[in-house]
Amino acid sequence: MRWIRHHLVVLAGLITLAYLILPNIVVMVFSFNKPAGRFNYSWQEFSTDAWKDPCGVADMCGSLVLSLQIALWATIGATVLGSMIAFALVRYRFRARGAINSLIFLPMAMPEVVMAASLLTLFLNLGAELGFWTILIAHTMFCLSFVVVAVKARVLSMDPRLEEAARDLYAGPVQTFVRVTLPIAAPGIAAGAMLAFALSFDDFIITNFNSGNTVTFPMFVWGSAQRGTPVQINVIGTAMFVIAVLIVLFAQFISNRRKKTALPK
Repeated sequence: MRWIRHHLVVLAGLITLAYLILPNIVVMVFSFNKPAGRFNYSWQEFSTDAWKDPCGVADMCGSLVLSLQIALWATIGATVLGSMIAFALVRYRFRARGAINSLIFLPMAMPEVVMAASLLTLFLNLGAELGFWTILIAHTMFCLSFVVVAVKARVLSMDPRLEEAARDLYAGPVQTFVRVTLPIAAPGIAAGAMLAFALSFDDFIITNFNSGNTVTFPMFVWGSAQRGTPVQINVIGTAMFVIAVLIVLFAQFISNRRKKTALPK
């Protein structure tokens, strides 16, 4: 019991992590299944057929590419706009600054179905044709708040004396920003970008309202669940999970390496 008390926090963390990873493990396992019928819900026999032909299901890879394109462009737009907004909110004092902070937080607190219906009403009143561009605009607006919060937290922790030192060494505003401010803020910007990409790629509710006849990967998965779930969906999910984990491990490796390099010898 004494050992459990001393390691209670660690045990709780490991149990929580196992709980979070368990669905991903199930997806991985069933990506090697060969179902007897249309639904991949019960284990039948081991097979690598789905991995050999991940695009064997009609229109699945097309919807996947579309989701990746939308997520990429939405991430770029939200990251650029969100970073500028975060710097403005932290570095400058202006009227309605508090109100803007509250408005930025609203999309994070508001239920997605409310935002989706509001965006649909806006697009219909403007006479916009629902499709790729309406999805992209909706995703950019939705992801913007998360980027602002991530970058804002990083900018608030920055030491202004570093920029003052650069200016004392005759660095111009652009040079100071590029060589001092931006590298320090880069982890927050990268975190916001990764979060925006994940949210955009995974979104279903906002996309469903504003997609028209356009089918993204989450919508394809939802539609497939009504008729049958091909194993290739598990293959794509496993591949995306593994890629995400590798990116995080690589970023952690680079961070640890930089810390060791920065330590005095």
